[in-house]
Amino acid sequence: MGYYIEVERGVKLYVEDIGEGIPVLMVHGWPLDHRMYEYQVALLPAYGYRCIQVDLRGFGKSDRPWHGYHYDRLADDLLAVIQALQLSHIRLIGFSMGGAIVTRYMSRHRGWGVDQLILIGAATPRFTPTSDFPYGTPVAEVDKLIKQAYTDRPQLVTSFGEMLFANPVSQSLRDWLRDQGFAASVHSMACTLYSLRDSDLRPDLPCIHVPTWILHGKLDRVCPFPLAIQTQKGIAGSRLIPFERSGHGVFYEALPEFNSTLLSILSPSSLHPN
Repeated sequence: MGYYIEVERGVKLYVEDIGEGIPVLMVHGWPLDHRMYEYQVALLPAYGYRCIQVDLRGFGKSDRPWHGYHYDRLADDLLAVIQALQLSHIRLIGFSMGGAIVTRYMSRHRGWGVDQLILIGAATPRFTPTSDFPYGTPVAEVDKLIKQAYTDRPQLVTSFGEMLFANPVSQSLRDWLRDQGFAASVHSMACTLYSLRDSDLRPDLPCIHVPTWILHGKLDRVCPFPLAIQTQKGIAGSRLIPFERSGHGVFYEALPEFNSTLLSILSPSSLHPN
């Protein structure tokens, strides 16, 4: 079922809550919304998982306030959802920018309620390079995206959709993902691009002390695979699972393998490996 949760005065997030059992909290990437997990939510409840999907502020069906698009506030929004639903023993999943937000949540809120972290094509530990971090998308390229958000957002969303996959997918699927981007507000899209451009999550990684899996396509053009390697290095004991023939949209492009891997990771036995 779908409902709204107030995360601060006057700001409500849309949440879809399907199934019963172990809570799996799923955070989408830029510029998508909760619907991106459709092919996981169609599976997991049958195996005893409660799928809780959140539309970040400014995206999907959530409210579109003028403020609050930095990672700290977005992480605080997740805490508000977790507390409102009284969740515990959570399996926390974040894709792309959502991976950055859940990483900040783990640091800022000391992993409150979370038993396991799963990062998918995550924009961690940085989305852009610096003098001591030669990986990611150049700042100038992100600046172009920000400008395009304010001048030709439909083309920005369409062009981004073309980068999601390394292999052919149906035009109907591309249209479906593009429609998710169109559901976001131009302001939220631009402001979160600033957050992607400027945020440095390297100090957050050592604060993660739960079993962590990193699922990443080797052919990712949005968050290049070296980001996954650096993320694994920063999170003690984390495990990196590469998808050799997949791009950024590994959640669909490698669908059978991805879902099988996800089920294996979510299994209670994976939290206490021999």
